Amino acid sequence: MQFDDDARLDTSEVQDVRGSRIPGGRATVGGGLAGLLALVLALLFGVGPDQLGLTDGSEQPAAPASGLAQVQQACLTGQDANARDDCRMVAVVNSVQDFWDGEFTRRGGAYGRSPTVFFSERVGTACGSATSAVGPFYCPGDRKVYLDLGFFEDLRTTFDAQGGPFGQAYVVAHEYGHHVQNLTGTLGRSRDGRTGAGSNAVRVELQADCYAGVWAHHATTTPDESTGRPLITELTDADIRDGLDAAAAVGDDRIQERFQGRVTPETWTHGSAQQRQEWFYRGYESGDMARCDTFR
Repeated sequence: MQFDDDARLDTSEVQDVRGSRIPGGRATVGGGLAGLLALVLALLFGVGPDQLGLTDGSEQPAAPASGLAQVQQACLTGQDANARDDCRMVAVVNSVQDFWDGEFTRRGGAYGRSPTVFFSERVGTACGSATSAVGPFYCPGDRKVYLDLGFFEDLRTTFDAQGGPFGQAYVVAHEYGHHVQNLTGTLGRSRDGRTGAGSNAVRVELQADCYAGVWAHHATTTPDESTGRPLITELTDADIRDGLDAAAAVGDDRIQERFQGRVTPETWTHGSAQQRQEWFYRGYESGDMARCDTFR
């Protein structure tokens, strides 16, 4: 996965609050074993801590100037994205949102951009307070994606994913798939409280995987505003394999087998490893969000 060295990154799409704390905040999900269980229960790619029973406080931590400077001063060009993990995530956010902006326009709609918030340890959101143990998530209440970059190491070491830049990009693109669902009105279908292989919760997650694949299909042809050229210049077959591997690593069956020693499909909320791979690849192969109707 390579970025155009000369492209200028838009850091306004990322809010960096790493190192900040929530004054007096308390999340019901802690670290250690409790955090690990939260990861398993959340299955990592959630759509907001409100669904995990986290606190309902909405305090927004103030970002220290030094934290903001990490991204604003260091992540200026595509060359920086090729060299640093946090800058790479800025570039991925830019590319994903450029694509969906253009896709909504092409379909006669309007895409509302969503910031990604980089945080560490704990963060306040409109969906409640959350710790890093929740994993990456999208909060429909404030229309933001939340990401602790340390999650990518957990994905590799705890869940045996191969990792790699595009495996990380898949995670971000999946969360923006939830934002697209929020804008189109399908996200709420996951909130009926039901679980299982055929539940709406699973269908929503698989659709977000498919939307991530749709973006990947167009990633090397989506023009960047600063240059008119694609921000992402190369995606290889190996990159796509890393994305498929990351999707499989967080399948319900893989996680249940690893952490509880048995698979219980009646409790699934995100889909099996095979389903997640299949829907990501369907989006990637077709490049058409209309092919992502998991509710049929």
